[in-house]
This record gives sequence, C-alpha cells and structure tokens, in this order.
Amino acid sequence: MRAVDILLRKRSGEELSPEEIRFMVEGYVRGDIPAYQMSALLMAIFFRGMTPAETAVLTRVMLESGDRFDLSGIPGPFVDKHSTGGVGDKISLPLAPIVAACGVKVPMMSGRALGHTGGTLDKLESIPGYRTALTAEAFRKGLQEDGFAMTGQTVRVVPADKKLYALRDVTATVESIPLITASILSKKVAEGAESLVFDVKCGSGAFMKTIEDARALAQSLVSTGTAMGKRIVAVLTDMSQPLGLKVGNFLEIEETIDCLQGKGPSDIMDLTFRLGAWMLVLGGKAHDLAEGRARCEEAVASGAALELFYRNVVRQGGDVDALRARLGTWRSPYSFELRAEEDGFITSIDALSIGLAGVYLGVGRNRTEDSVSPVAGFIFEKKRGDAVRRGERIAIGYGKDAECLEQAAQLARKAIELGRSRPQPTPLVLEEITA
Repeated sequence: MRAVDILLRKRSGEELSPEEIRFMVEGYVRGDIPAYQMSALLMAIFFRGMTPAETAVLTRVMLESGDRFDLSGIPGPFVDKHSTGGVGDKISLPLAPIVAACGVKVPMMSGRALGHTGGTLDKLESIPGYRTALTAEAFRKGLQEDGFAMTGQTVRVVPADKKLYALRDVTATVESIPLITASILSKKVAEGAESLVFDVKCGSGAFMKTIEDARALAQSLVSTGTAMGKRIVAVLTDMSQPLGLKVGNFLEIEETIDCLQGKGPSDIMDLTFRLGAWMLVLGGKAHDLAEGRARCEEAVASGAALELFYRNVVRQGGDVDALRARLGTWRSPYSFELRAEEDGFITSIDALSIGLAGVYLGVGRNRTEDSVSPVAGFIFEKKRGDAVRRGERIAIGYGKDAECLEQAAQLARKAIELGRSRPQPTPLVLEEITA
C-alpha cells in the first residue's frame, strides 16, 4: 500500500477503504507517513469530503490510537454533552452537576480557550487551587462518588487527534465537517460516554456561521456517532449574541453559581435545562423532555446540584472558601464602560466582536501557549431587545492590563447596535436532530 495511491483516490473523490484510512493515520502517528503527505490527504478530504462510513472509520482509528478511560465497575448510565464553542457559553459548568444529581454519570473531558471562544478548563482553573489534569484513577473516583468529573485531554488519549489537529491548524483544513466530526467523537468516546448530546452553535460567534453548515455538522455527528453504537442528539442553538450576562473565566464561574441557585439569566437556564432534559432521556432517567426538564429544575431547587458542584471543587483541589469570598468582588482594576449613544433599543450584540474583544482583554488566547486572565471579561447589564436611554450603561469590560483596554473597547462598541424599534425575539434552540 502506498500513500500516493491513497492520495490520488481521495483527490478523485473515491471512497477510501478502512485499511487505507488506518494505513495513513497510524503511519502518520508513528512517523512513517510524512507531514506533507498527510497534509495532502487532509486537503483532499476538505474538498472531496468523506462518506459517513469513512468518517466512522476515521473516528475509530483515531480513538484506537491511544488510551481510553476505563469506567468498568462504575454503574452508569454515562452521558456527556459537547458544545462546538461560543462566547459566554458556560453551559457545561452548571449542566454536569445538575444531570449528576439526577442519577446520570457525566464523564466530561473539556478543552481550553482558543481564538474568540471560551474554554471550560480555563474557567475552572480560575477557582483557586482547582486542578483539571486528573489521573485516570481520580477521574474514576470523581464519577463514582460525585457523579461527574472534569478533566483535560492527556497526551495518551487520542494522540492522533492532537497530531492531526495541529496539522489542520496550519494547513487551512480546520473547517472540514468529517474532520471535525472525527476529532470531537474520538475524544468523547474515549472518555467513556455511552450517549452524547451535542450543542451545535450557529451564528456570528460560532464556528458554523450559517444554519446550513450547523445542520450539516449536526447530521454528521449524529450519523457517525450512531454508526459507532452511541445514542446521539444534536441541538442547534443560536450564537449571534453572547450567552448570559457574563463573559470571562471567573465571571462565568460566578454566573454558574447563580444558575445553580436558580438565579441565572433566562437564556442560560433554559438551554441548560433543555440539554439536561435530553441527557436524562438518553440515559433512561426520564421518559420525555418534559419529565427531564422537571427533574433538572428540582435538582436546582433542592440545592442538590449546587452541593455537587462544591463537592467537585473540593475533590479537584479547589478552595471553596476562597471561591465564595471572591464572588462579586474579584475584578480587574483596569476597566471601561460601554454606554448607549442615543435612546432606543439594542437590536444586536455581535458575539464574534465581543469574543475578539475578550481576547484582547485576556479572556482567550490566539495561540495555545498564551496565558489567560481569570479576572478579564464583560458584565452586561442590557441585552438584545432591551430599551436604553442615552448615556445608560450597557456593559463593563475588564482587562488584564491598562494597555489592552483601548483596542478591546473599540471592538466592543462596534458590536452593539441600537435601533428605534424593539427587535422581534428569536429562538435560542433552532433545531434538534436525532437518529
């Protein structure tokens, strides 16, 4: 078998055999296939695509390139949720303890911020002492005793994905639905999930800008995951404006605790309960979405979900007393205000511009080696559809230093549009796709 023959076949739009896909991926991970040939294959896939069968094989080969979390002996069910990324998207943080309080185990392997999208691990690490690099034993113990655990991807879990993603990042092949599908699913299956709920974002602040692209990715995730024997649901959600009222690392921890106390913003609460309801249905803990939502709401009202959140903080090395002491007070001394320039209604708050402004402030990173600030971010006092008077404050931005404020403020001001009439409300959940 020769790499060049496989490249010719895919360049011509032919379907590769499982043996050919395995030959290329395993050879690249071992170092037998050079980067220039794997780059050529990635570009051919980018333009020619892959069939659902090819995508499923690619996912399996990537999954088998490294270790999996061994959850044997722990009673399930195991259900996880994955978001394709957005601005202010802290849903995983309240969702995991809520679902765990309802009897579903949530093995959650998360990532870091890159570009304008936030990272769950960075948010958790803004809690004093919190550790996200868990051993397999610690991950198992957290699942067994608390019902959920939060960890990052280790070097031994799906190493093929790490190598391929680094190559995709520098060869302009990131935006390929089969490659995205294989990357996401290989990691999620490796963590031990039996069922998965995907939150596929759509809009300016999302990876997929149009409903057509978001739907195509959702359908690919559902069909490929189903072919691998998993129960899958994809929920398409709007990411045209930031989620919630707070964007930033510690700021989103604050809003998470608000949600677990039943006091979170309506969009965060609604989406958390919707995704949680699906997780309970897939896990067999609810007959339908109405029962699933009711159970999630009860987990919040009873305080059980908040208690589990704090137990997880302690388990993973965090200081709960220090966390509580910082709530509402831990702010950067460097800040600016966004105020309305005229009377009217907020017609849009562009999520992408706010996300990019957040990168300047220190919320996110442009390169994986960049550091982030726990106290950078935005607190919004108004959102789309709200009435404002001239001079009224819409948001406050907090930066890592004084130098970053000017560029961030310029971007953030351009993100906010005002009009004379109130815009029509738009749905947060756009579509739901099942097998």
